[in-house]
Amino acid sequence: MSEPREPRAPQGQAGAPQGRPDEKAALRLGTRRSKLAMAQSGLVAQAVSQVTGRPVELVEITTYGDTSREHLAQIGGTGVFVTALREALLLGEIDFAVHSLKDLPTGQPDELALAAVPLREDPRDVLVARDGLRFEELPDGARVGTGSPRRMAQLNAYARNHGMTIETVPIRGNVDTRIGYVRSGELDAVVLAAAGLGRLGRTEDVTDFLSVDTVLPAPGQGALAIECAADNADLVAALGELDDPFTRAAVTAERSLLAALEAGCSAPVGALADLLADGQIVKEMRLRGVVGTTDGTTLVQLSTTGPVPETHDQAMALGRELAAEMLAKGAAGLMGERAH
Repeated sequence: MSEPREPRAPQGQAGAPQGRPDEKAALRLGTRRSKLAMAQSGLVAQAVSQVTGRPVELVEITTYGDTSREHLAQIGGTGVFVTALREALLLGEIDFAVHSLKDLPTGQPDELALAAVPLREDPRDVLVARDGLRFEELPDGARVGTGSPRRMAQLNAYARNHGMTIETVPIRGNVDTRIGYVRSGELDAVVLAAAGLGRLGRTEDVTDFLSVDTVLPAPGQGALAIECAADNADLVAALGELDDPFTRAAVTAERSLLAALEAGCSAPVGALADLLADGQIVKEMRLRGVVGTTDGTTLVQLSTTGPVPETHDQAMALGRELAAEMLAKGAAGLMGERAH
């Protein structure tokens, strides 16, 4: 997926001297400036301080994705939120960065290490609707806002299969802006990620948690990615203490599916890997994937189950296996413009 070059505008402490900080100096955590990104980064900063014994300061970085008013699909998908942070890392302006994992392009640069994938939050999508309505209670012709082709495809398919009539409306903006469309009466509902609202302390705004059987989330949704320079072995090891191996295996399988479909992070692809337990013992991992046309008329939805991956390669193989089955069922023709 090609990404536009982003004008970077580091704020705050970005002018700190280059090179490795000494062991007592504050670690510089690069973050986007949105309320949600700052909330996520604040949580990670506390955890990193605990495992390293060092203070962590937030360095706010404005990305092209934050300033452009174009729809995400037009400017290269959610990867536009990542490039500026990665450039700051490579320039030594920050020591590590926090991303929403679903925004990461599937290719990992050699110079950067995905040092930790902490325990995942709720991966589901949620509805924020007027009058406390659940999705099934929306009136005929309800206007439902989302900037995600993945959500549009699945919401429209579900509505069609259940005799509902909805209109999906493309929107952008932060959580307050999106919920504001409902409060003002411009839209009947908007669809957002449960994890984002949870991290903002806004779960009370949710009127319906959408089952993953209705809407599969984006690959990696609900998980965070902590990235740093690959050659900073001490920091890679310290950040690695925050890694959750089950979450990492799940999101690796999901992102492998996305990559094998040759789909960019704005493609209408949903994926979720979850663990299947027999009593208290986790036995298997199930990976589900979906791709569809945004009007919901055609969906390819499949799943596969296998042993819980114990290595990165095993998790990658699970994703590739399901992608091959989906492509054989016609998934390629449903994704519109394919990323190269």
